[in-house]
Amino acid sequence: MQEKAVANTLKARKKNLPILPDEFELALLTHYHSTKDVVYSDALSLHEKYAHLATKNNLDILYEKIREIKDLTPIVPFPGPRQDYEKFTFIDLFAGIGGFRMALQNLGGKCVFTSEWDKYSQKTYFANYGDYPFGDITQNEVKAHIPKHFDILCGGFPCQPFSLAGVSKKNSLGRSHGFEDEKQGNLFFHIAEILQTHRPKVFFLENVKNLISHDKGNTFKVIQETLEGLRYSFDKKVIDGRHFVPQHRERTFMIGFDKDFFGDDVRFDFDKIELPETQQAIRSILQTDVSEKYTLSDHLWNYLTEYARKHREKGNGFGFGLVDLDGVSRTISARYHKDGAEILIPQREKNPRRLTPQEAAALQGYPIWPINTNNKNNSLVIPVSDTQAYRQFGNSVVMPLIQAIGKELTIQLKYLIDARKAV
Repeated sequence: MQEKAVANTLKARKKNLPILPDEFELALLTHYHSTKDVVYSDALSLHEKYAHLATKNNLDILYEKIREIKDLTPIVPFPGPRQDYEKFTFIDLFAGIGGFRMALQNLGGKCVFTSEWDKYSQKTYFANYGDYPFGDITQNEVKAHIPKHFDILCGGFPCQPFSLAGVSKKNSLGRSHGFEDEKQGNLFFHIAEILQTHRPKVFFLENVKNLISHDKGNTFKVIQETLEGLRYSFDKKVIDGRHFVPQHRERTFMIGFDKDFFGDDVRFDFDKIELPETQQAIRSILQTDVSEKYTLSDHLWNYLTEYARKHREKGNGFGFGLVDLDGVSRTISARYHKDGAEILIPQREKNPRRLTPQEAAALQGYPIWPINTNNKNNSLVIPVSDTQAYRQFGNSVVMPLIQAIGKELTIQLKYLIDARKAV
């Protein structure tokens, strides 16, 4: 990290740009700014180092100056509850663009630590929540900055090793997957290590539907046995996001409570979650004035129709997804930026079009003005290119579904804590 910081400093000097904190320092500064937790007190040393950015010796002023330099609004759209007014605390692992964070903040939770390795997702996260995520959670230097105490561990840990598409791709390349994948498959065990070290009262995890059946159930068996071996309860359910957004998106959710704290009989009842039965419609998230750049070229549209025709003749189901505007779409994926084939919007007298990044955000339930929120100040900021935005939304959770699960989880958590106090 030190070598990278030196390189960034030299690059800044060469371009005559202000020297800014590196990614790790920025994570320290922003987390200290939002929590004032002693675990981030290393940030205090940044006063002197970056005095050229702030006229006063004040970390809050330095923080505001950095947001200004990075061309971000001074007012954070989704800051979370004020200090000491939170109902519970949580950490956000493999955070992406903050689907868990937004959902749990809406329920009164305060995020006290965030980790996300992708630099573009870090940028989006910083723009919207005010915290710059720490990077690689496998690094001890990052883990050392997790606060000692927090209530809930959240995480949509990387799903590529367990997804049907990911397994197929790795098999074709002769590569391993699941827990044998050295780069991604073992990330789950870093969650287990954090649970063992910090003993939060609850974990709340998300992954692809196929996680349950991967490797004939062996992968899921290892996950469950590992968590139960740490003395946590374990309950799971596959839920479709189409209850909340016009998108068919099934995901596996896992929740567990600390048995050492709550007793052996504790469990989570997924059947108590309120799932709206109202039919969602894709037209509800569509914009009316859309740039022509999102309309497919004749070349791409001809390619997709010919590709679909060939597969139909072979009896395969592959092809593009031209949506019914009164129904739900297919699952948006991280590859959506390539051709938009899985979700195409029909247009009169011209080729179909892709979703815009704003529509893709709304498809995952994020507030986007004026599509699904009337509050312009609480609209998700998209500070990255269209390509990166599509990747981010394709990898995201369905935010309102996370909130619905989180609502029931936090109700039960409060009940259990109150019951324990009453004994």
